Amino acid sequence: MLRRRSIQIAASGVMAAFVCVGTLLIQIPNPPTKGYINIGDGMIMVSALTFGMWVGAFAGGVGAALADLLSPFAFYAPYTLIIKGIEGLLAGWISGKGSAISAPRMIIAWIIGAGEMVIGYFVVQTVLFGVGAALTEVPGNLFQLAVGGIVGIPVTLVLKRQILAEK
Repeated sequence: MLRRRSIQIAASGVMAAFVCVGTLLIQIPNPPTKGYINIGDGMIMVSALTFGMWVGAFAGGVGAALADLLSPFAFYAPYTLIIKGIEGLLAGWISGKGSAISAPRMIIAWIIGAGEMVIGYFVVQTVLFGVGAALTEVPGNLFQLAVGGIVGIPVTLVLKRQILAEK
């Protein structure tokens, strides 16, 4: 139990750093919402699908919010903490516990987790800037959703096979 908890804590910190770097790596501003498009969702999916809902929630929320704080988009940090945290939580929860490999379950987890991100930002941006401005960010958020699956699922499949091989 203690070893598992230690691995979970270490994975949370390392994966939050990967999410932060992935989010900072490419930032395409969207002036109507004062937001930006990034590729950090790939690492959120790797975190959640590989290590489960708690690591996914921490890495997604804290890593992405830290990226907001380190960039010109700091006012988004509280929203990002919640939206990306829930994204990681949902994806990790739906994909299931343990080291079992289930690509169909990962696909469902990715779509629901990243779909929550698209809806979450749409709601926040509608409240802050109006529905017209919020709609300008939807294509970029759908791009982020796609990156999450295109990167997250194959990397997770490789990592989980490696983890199973070492047991």
